[in-house]
Amino acid sequence: MDWGMKNRMAQLIQADGHCLFLPVDHGYFQGPTRKLEEPGKTIEPLLPYADALFITRGVLRSSVDPGNTKPIILRVSGGTSMVGKDLANEGITTSMEEAIRLNVAAVGLSIFVGTDYEHESLLNLSKLVDEGEKYGIPVMAVTAVGRELEKRDARFLALSSRIAAELGARVVKTYWCQDFEKVVRGCPVPVVMAGGPRVDTELEVFEFVYDGMQKGAIGVNLGRNVWQNDFPVAMIKAIRVIIHQDASPKEAQELYESMKNEEAR
Repeated sequence: MDWGMKNRMAQLIQADGHCLFLPVDHGYFQGPTRKLEEPGKTIEPLLPYADALFITRGVLRSSVDPGNTKPIILRVSGGTSMVGKDLANEGITTSMEEAIRLNVAAVGLSIFVGTDYEHESLLNLSKLVDEGEKYGIPVMAVTAVGRELEKRDARFLALSSRIAAELGARVVKTYWCQDFEKVVRGCPVPVVMAGGPRVDTELEVFEFVYDGMQKGAIGVNLGRNVWQNDFPVAMIKAIRVIIHQDASPKEAQELYESMKNEEAR
């Protein structure tokens, strides 16, 4: 890798080889998502505990203080919405020149393996990697699951993650699943875990994050399970100790319970 690529990857992946990315890009297809209606207010208290933000250029410019931020992973795909016909019908929405102007550490886009738009989304990734490699900017591929592909099994996610790596993604974001080690083993670049919709209990989050880390993931890219929690700062701190201190789910739960009492005051 060139120096610039190495430097950007080092900004994202911490000295222990792990990372906690905070995605706040949901509005690009969901609009004003619950508890992300005013993104600046959501981001500010969580920023000290994130290793990077995954965000769109519009929200970055309007809601993040350029004098006090963390490394940025810029969401550069879109073109669909929740009310549209097919969420998989995405294109590249932001140029690499724009990413350079914004001084980002990486760019990210979704791929939709197994959908009608698989071909287009994989070519989007390939083109973005070409541009990223030219300027020393890593690409994170997000293995999105379309409406017609609700299955999140190891075979499908391993396929999607491997294809993303083969096309040049430097990091792959994918879902945790049973037999997650098969996904990681088949992907020759670092894997971070996506969160997906809010789950019923905090302990469920701690358990899948811990399991994924034990099976080879380098970290997480969790949004709704953090900022839609009633105590988001306590939640991100608890997840952080799993990622960076190898805490158990029980230890994370104990920290969450103690911290949420402080946050409630």
